[in-house]
Amino acid sequence: MDSRIDRIDRKILDELTRDGRISVTELARRVGLSKTPCQIRMRRLQEEGYITGFRAVLDPAKLGRDHVAFTEVRLSDTTEKSLGAFNAAARKVPEIEECHMIAGSFDYLLKVRTRDMRDYRHVLGEVISALPHVAATSSYVSMEAVKDDAATTGAGLGQT
Repeated sequence: MDSRIDRIDRKILDELTRDGRISVTELARRVGLSKTPCQIRMRRLQEEGYITGFRAVLDPAKLGRDHVAFTEVRLSDTTEKSLGAFNAAARKVPEIEECHMIAGSFDYLLKVRTRDMRDYRHVLGEVISALPHVAATSSYVSMEAVKDDAATTGAGLGQT
């Protein structure tokens, strides 16, 4: 953790992680400040990049997109130009929820969210496999999310 933020800043970040829609008045109460100093700290945390945004957490099952597969991707070429081409193309695929470059026996790990296995097979075979420089893929289908996203589990910075 950056030494430029103090215990109160950490409490603010922890509370916002738990509930990004909390009112400033309630946030101030929970961290032991009045409203104005709390607003000033929040603004500073945003300006300094500690808070990068707020978002809605959606229920994938209600949206018909609760099938999750993790896909290892090996590229045929790992020059910077090839990595850039893959990165740009992967960002455009809506079914790819996360894309991580990996140091290991493969190059990327993708979290792919689709309606069902049939939809995943289509996305894998027709979309992911056609991304620039993809040489091979391996898939792992999630049976259950035991822990997923700190925003939905109430996990914060752990420093209250």
